[in-house]
Amino acid sequence: MDPIENLEQEHLLVASNENHQPHLELEGDPNANGGDGLIRSAWEESKKLWKIGGPSIFSRISLFSMTVITQSFAGHLGNLDLAAISIVTTVIISITFGFLLGMASALETLCGQAYGAGKYHMLGVYMQRSWIVLFFCSILLLPLFIFAAPILNFIGEPSDVAEQTGIVAIWLIPMHISFAFQFPLQRFLQSQLKTGAIAVVSGVALLVHVFISWLFVYKMKVGIVGTVLTLDFSWWVSVFGLFGYSVCGGCRLSWIGFSAQAFVGLWEFFKLSIASGIMLALESFYFRVLILVAGYMQNAEVALDALSICITLYVWESMIQLGLFAAAGVRVANELGAGDGRRAKFATIISVLTSIILGLFFWSIVMIFSNELAQIFTSSSSVITYVNELAVLLAFTILLNSIQPILSGVAVGCGWQSLVAFVNLGCYYIVGLPLGILLGWLLQFGIKGLWAGMIGGTVVQTLILIIFTVRFQWDKEAEIAHLNVAKR
Repeated sequence: MDPIENLEQEHLLVASNENHQPHLELEGDPNANGGDGLIRSAWEESKKLWKIGGPSIFSRISLFSMTVITQSFAGHLGNLDLAAISIVTTVIISITFGFLLGMASALETLCGQAYGAGKYHMLGVYMQRSWIVLFFCSILLLPLFIFAAPILNFIGEPSDVAEQTGIVAIWLIPMHISFAFQFPLQRFLQSQLKTGAIAVVSGVALLVHVFISWLFVYKMKVGIVGTVLTLDFSWWVSVFGLFGYSVCGGCRLSWIGFSAQAFVGLWEFFKLSIASGIMLALESFYFRVLILVAGYMQNAEVALDALSICITLYVWESMIQLGLFAAAGVRVANELGAGDGRRAKFATIISVLTSIILGLFFWSIVMIFSNELAQIFTSSSSVITYVNELAVLLAFTILLNSIQPILSGVAVGCGWQSLVAFVNLGCYYIVGLPLGILLGWLLQFGIKGLWAGMIGGTVVQTLILIIFTVRFQWDKEAEIAHLNVAKR
């Protein structure tokens, strides 16, 4: 018998002895037993969704907060240092973060389906392939950091800001490299429903970062380089924490050590990963265009301040939706890998409904408390007034953001990354952005017109993803996914 097959049978036997269930056991058909059966099934699926999504949301907020904390401490060093860190983290890091995070989401397809099919040893192999591919791509992205100063000088930034930003960018390279290892580790654990470990490690990393930032920046006054190094250190604390848990007994079924299989099929893995990277990078960068063009609008300073507040609120809320995005991808991939299209479809419905409820909740908060939300960030009456004027656009952006990320997560679980990448490209940059330019500049509606046009692109994207999801042949695709996993 082939050693791998023998090892797989041993793993399946262990899983059986531990009553390990890779996918949700619905208590009968959701359509059976009337409303009681449907409610019970929906409740069970919701618990499974939040078991993945809850810790994922917490971990994303924790990691995002480390950057916010560093920016806050940098503000005590001086305006120049704050500007430098803000530019690197909101522009350069956001580009590499979104791209590598998207590439890692290929593991939600592969690991999720392998886990649902019971091929546990392949999860570790897939993660190692992802490390190789993401590390290679992170090296290719290094020119963004190395040549940050010349790039900023070229686009007209003040020389002192460009020079300081260049220094910060160089010292943030370790943080950038950590993405290549952390994101695959997160997906590896999420696919096995071990999200509690991710939450604990992220929480510990956040506490460590708060302490060392207070000690070295506030007390010891180490300067801008020391401030940046605290952020590098804290991100690597998270990486080593997740790695230690994974290889030291936390994943004894899925981690069987380093394997030469990790170097097999890298090109196919790269193609799936690059599609995921493009999909999420296009999506995450889309509304940041507002910040880039605000400087060319009338009353640019107030517009920039107001938009910065709106985008910050949008990003914070997006952490919740990205957590559900990951959970939806894992749930759908698990069920497709297990060959159960009915459960995959039901998981999709519950994920979308859950996210819409949250979207309506945050939509209401923005609509009702827009004035109070703006006052958290500023006391300028002109900025507060502008935020109030933008509140409706922000609220509907958040509401739409409660639908399309979940459908994108379902797409990841189904392996549609390439298709969604093209949808994002077309809807955002061929429909939304030109429509925004038409409304904002040609029809002279300013930043509101630009934003409204970009929302139009999101609406088109959401409708297309809904059509794809509704027309998806779940049983047929579940059979294909199950057979593909068996062949890998």
